[in-house]
Amino acid sequence: MAESTLRLAVIVGSVRGGRLGPTVADWFVGRAAAFGGFDVDVVDLAEIDLPLAAPAFGEDPPPHVRAVTEPLGARLDAADAFVVITPEYNHSFPAALKNLIDWYRGEWFAKPVGIVSYGGLSGGLRATEHLRAVFAELHAVTVRDTVSFHSAWSHWDDSGRGPKNPESCDPAAKTLLNQLTWWSRALHNAKAVAPYPA
Repeated sequence: MAESTLRLAVIVGSVRGGRLGPTVADWFVGRAAAFGGFDVDVVDLAEIDLPLAAPAFGEDPPPHVRAVTEPLGARLDAADAFVVITPEYNHSFPAALKNLIDWYRGEWFAKPVGIVSYGGLSGGLRATEHLRAVFAELHAVTVRDTVSFHSAWSHWDDSGRGPKNPESCDPAAKTLLNQLTWWSRALHNAKAVAPYPA
């Protein structure tokens, strides 16, 4: 794959009131811009009315549902890589994020996924490990290194300035972006030789 710009979908996985997700996403998008090489599309689940009820296998959703799912599916399909911004709720990731993942299938195939988590003492790491298993089932590759914010609310002030320790957070984001770049190009080149055998 030539050194073309990669399409990166950054998914904000929380829809809860008072959520920190958009603040973390804004920080990460800034890190991606500084890193370079990515065209970023932020997919904020709080702005998308994705239904919980899905059609039976083989059935098409009704038109008003397709009006939501088809444009969103096109955005996911266009992505070369994903970064999921997730909190940890009750030792796992949010239901809205699982709903998004379950609505789609081929859009995830043979693409890399990076994870930026946040939470209390664990920093969202249990949510991260659960996501790895889910994405593996969908033939996606989660990169090894993550970004994790422990005691997350202490990192940002009321105006969203932060994180308070960029000397540790910024290198972690750079490592994640380096791995996403490598995997994106490797998988793109492999699919150019032969279709992925899902």
